[in-house]
Amino acid sequence: MRDHTKEKAMAGPRPVVMSGPSGAGKSTLLKKLLKEFDGVFGFSVSHTTRSPRPGEENGKDYHYVTREVMQAAIAKGEFIENAEFSGNMYGTSKAAVQAVQAKNLICILDIDMQGVKNIKRTDLNPIYVSIQPPSMETLEKRLRDRKTESEESLQKRLRAAKVDMEISKEPGLFDVLIINDDLDLAYGKLKDALLEAVLLHCVQ
Repeated sequence: MRDHTKEKAMAGPRPVVMSGPSGAGKSTLLKKLLKEFDGVFGFSVSHTTRSPRPGEENGKDYHYVTREVMQAAIAKGEFIENAEFSGNMYGTSKAAVQAVQAKNLICILDIDMQGVKNIKRTDLNPIYVSIQPPSMETLEKRLRDRKTESEESLQKRLRAAKVDMEISKEPGLFDVLIINDDLDLAYGKLKDALLEAVLLHCVQ
């Protein structure tokens, strides 16, 4: 794993890091936010070595690359953070964040807990938002209802989610913690949390 100590801060509006286990509802909340605040927020598209799921698009949901390509880019220092989960690599490239900031948009990064801790060691200085499910039982039902995971993969995600939910409670790790029990209420809390960033962006 590459040393993430103190990357240079990037110019532009303060980014937003959203994190939470698969099935917590991050993607749904993100889509609502990007739709309502089109022209304010922009999504940083992460890289991954995993295969696309049905309906996912290269360059929109993720940049799908081979392990060799991603390892070479990491070695060249082209990534802000990278992590490995279930045998697949994930990461945020500097270019992906800069592409959003170049449009003078508030950059949103969807990052796992390992990535959050890596970004804490950089100068990116984002707003950290954790989206969590109300319970493990609710999370398991959501993941099973997707019908996109094998039983082995689902159990891996549930084990990772349990750890994620515990770590998210660490004092000072996140600026905002949202329990997504009701989508509309969770979205309202997310908007409230990011209101200051939106207002600052609008007066620039």
